[in-house]
Order: sequence, then C-alpha cells, then structure tokens
Amino acid sequence: MKIFVCIKQVPAVSTLAIDEETGVLLRGGTAAKMNPYDLYALEAALRLREEHGGSVTVGSMGPPQAEAVICEAFRMGADAGFLCSDRRLAGADVLATSYTLAQAIQRAGDFDLILCGKQTTDGDTAQVGPSIAEHMNLPHAAWVVKLTAQEHGIWVEQQLQETMETVFLPFPCLITVEQNLYTPRLPSIAREREVCAKPIPIWGPDDFPDKNEAHYGLDGSATRVERIFSPESNAEHELWEDDAADRLYDWLKKQKFLMEG
Repeated sequence: MKIFVCIKQVPAVSTLAIDEETGVLLRGGTAAKMNPYDLYALEAALRLREEHGGSVTVGSMGPPQAEAVICEAFRMGADAGFLCSDRRLAGADVLATSYTLAQAIQRAGDFDLILCGKQTTDGDTAQVGPSIAEHMNLPHAAWVVKLTAQEHGIWVEQQLQETMETVFLPFPCLITVEQNLYTPRLPSIAREREVCAKPIPIWGPDDFPDKNEAHYGLDGSATRVERIFSPESNAEHELWEDDAADRLYDWLKKQKFLMEG
C-alpha cells in the first residue's frame, strides 16, 4: 500500500506577528512544531504500513525551515518526503494551498491512500484535505475516528456530531482523521543521523504538472484577508492578601455575577 501524508509546520506559540498589509503570518524566527492533528494521520499511515506493507511518503508546504517536520516524520518512520517551498507559493488561501499540494502529490507519484489531519492549529479551516481530494477527483471522507484497510479500499467511521457513519472508499482515496485515532509514537533519536541525512526535494511551480504561476500563492487565491490582528490581552491583576473572601464577594456583586437575594 502506497500512502501519502500531508503534514505542516505550525507556530508553537499562541501569538504571532502579522503583516497587516497582506494579512500573512510572519513565521520567521518563531518557534515551530508539527501540526498536532498531522501526528495522528502519520501514526495511522505507519500502522497501516506495518499491517499491510508498502511505503509512507510525507509532504509539506511552507518556508525552508519546514524541512524540520519532514525530518521529524523520517524519525517517526516515514520512507520519503518533500517540501513545497517557493516565494511564488506564499500567501496562498485554502484554494491555492490545496491546489499546490494536489499538484505536488501528483508529482510525487501514484498513491492508494492520502491521509491528512482534520485541520491545522494556525488555520483551523478543516478544508484543505477535502479540497485536495476535489482537485484530484478522489473519493474522500472527513472526521474519521476508525479505519480498516482492505485490498481494494478502506472502511472508515466518521464522527458526524451525534451520528456515527460507516462508509467504504475504494482506492485511491483521501481521508482526514480526528485526534486520538491513535497515540502518535515518539521520533527516534537513534535514527536521527541516519534519516535526517536523506535529501529532501524542494519543489516550486516549475516542478508541478501545472506550471502556470497564476494558480499559486496570492495570485491563485480566490479570497483575500480584509483584516487580521492579534487578540488584545489584559494582564492587569490585583493581589489581595487581607479579607480576600469579602473583597471577592464585593467584586462579584459589582460585576453583577451575584444578585441580591
């Protein structure tokens, strides 16, 4: 079974600098990590390979430092990987991002199964995975909490709010997985020297089947961010050392959390 997993490097902090003109997050110099939801997708891929044989390829889109998550995936057990990193890809919305990844997956080869995390912690749209499937004309299922692969397809259980739905998808197909599908394994420190020496191809529009730059990045995006800003934080506080209970009671009444009864 040939499996592909979409992974992404996301900020490891809750606040980020933002380019107010373009609405793009300024990721340079910010601590980063693999998107937590993608860890569940990668673990699912590795377990399917252990059960059915085959290979696991990972791919990401991001700045050059996103090579770190490809290396992390290698240390977890992935066989191959690539990074889409080119200034012409910057500023992409869901449409352009999913189209770029669909082009890159086609460039990488033919896969039986494409796995994605449910969403990313920096975008939270949960739309990229299904959009990739639409670009590639593949059957797909989202919010998957259980999967069972067979020779010609895969049974999945989808958590649809209060309803659990079981469907069969023929290969090739794409699914997005929920958190806690499996417990992700830890990267192997012992394998770091061996696997992180692997070359990681860096691709841009010139490497894709569709080389039209107008379909990528800001030019290929159907939406524009009108305004983006960091939420305001209020760090003011008071320290009460004496009569704390009485003062708390008076404060709660003043804020109208307590009513006279």
